Amino acid sequence: MDLESTLDELYALRPHEFTAVRNQRAAEARRAGDRELAERIRALRRPTVSAWAGNMLVRREPDKVGPLISLGEGLREAHRNLDGEQLRELGRQQHLLVGALAREARQLAAEEGQAVGEAAFHEIEATLHAVLADPEAARQWAAGHLDRPLNAPVGFTGLEAGAGATARPARPARREPEPRPEPSPEPEEDAGARRRREKLDRARQDAEEAERQAGEREQAHEEATAALERSQAALDGISEQVATLAQELEEARERQRRTERELRDTRDQVARTSRTARDARRRADKAATAVERLAEGA
Repeated sequence: MDLESTLDELYALRPHEFTAVRNQRAAEARRAGDRELAERIRALRRPTVSAWAGNMLVRREPDKVGPLISLGEGLREAHRNLDGEQLRELGRQQHLLVGALAREARQLAAEEGQAVGEAAFHEIEATLHAVLADPEAARQWAAGHLDRPLNAPVGFTGLEAGAGATARPARPARREPEPRPEPSPEPEEDAGARRRREKLDRARQDAEEAERQAGEREQAHEEATAALERSQAALDGISEQVATLAQELEEARERQRRTERELRDTRDQVARTSRTARDARRRADKAATAVERLAEGA
């Protein structure tokens, strides 16, 4: 048994199956003498439905992993180069690809009898966006061992509707030969887009903070559960020792009862042989006396 194969096994299970099998594998590692592996396995967290569905997508559709990662590399490169035309095209591709993959993950979960609600579906989409935005997130997703959904870094604007706004090429700095009679509506549109982006950034920050707090509470719950399981395992071990000692005590008591019976039998035998010896002595004494009397008479 090793950690990598155990991860592959556990994170392929449905969420409700995870904990029991994880505890079983940890116990097997502990019985094999690998306490470090046992602790690392026991510390693994049960995946959320969205994380599990994302893992299933990686496992069942491995040919879909490469295109999404390649698209993310292209998006990040376009951001670095401020290539507006490329960003617009890649933005359209990522919108279509993320939607298709998220729906496919939901369908795979449904085939396993696991419903994916709207909140979990949006978490799947958020994970796929994170894969596009962050190489480390892409690596984690491609491993198929997620226990929580991923989030794109705050400020990465090449996602969904933001791609179009970011991709707009800069206007050339020039002055119109003659002022127009009416003001251009473009500044007002830019201000509105900026307000929407700021609102979106705040919403993302709020969502990240809520996710962080939820993660902390879930981690605390997992740690408490792990502590409970360790206590239960210790109690089980002590109970086994008590059962063993109780069995040994019962066997010792049986040996004591058997020895006491043997002792009683031996005492009875001693008493019988003592009586027989006394009777024999009395007969011998009588016989000796008779011999003496006959000798005197003779």
